[in-house]
Amino acid sequence: MNQQDKQADLLRAKLNQETSQIAWKELQRYYAAGMVIAVSDDLDLVDVAASVANDDTAAVSKWMSEARVSKVSDVQATAWQNADATLWAVVVKPWILVQMRAS
Repeated sequence: MNQQDKQADLLRAKLNQETSQIAWKELQRYYAAGMVIAVSDDLDLVDVAASVANDDTAAVSKWMSEARVSKVSDVQATAWQNADATLWAVVVKPWILVQMRAS
């Protein structure tokens, strides 16, 4: 395993350990500041976070163009608020990536 692969594995492990569930109401101030990014439930949250952390613009741009990664919309924020939703989240400064997992 080369050094780049080791660094990628370390980053993924770090992000995985920092991923946790959080109530949407705890994220509202960050949402108001435009810092919350929604990740589609068909993507791996840690993979997306690693791509953001590594500045992988090709992958992130592709997901954004497919509407699989985007800033949380007002409609989504309201739905999560009304449902008292709990989301999976991970911080990749300055962003907070969130994901509502399919039941």
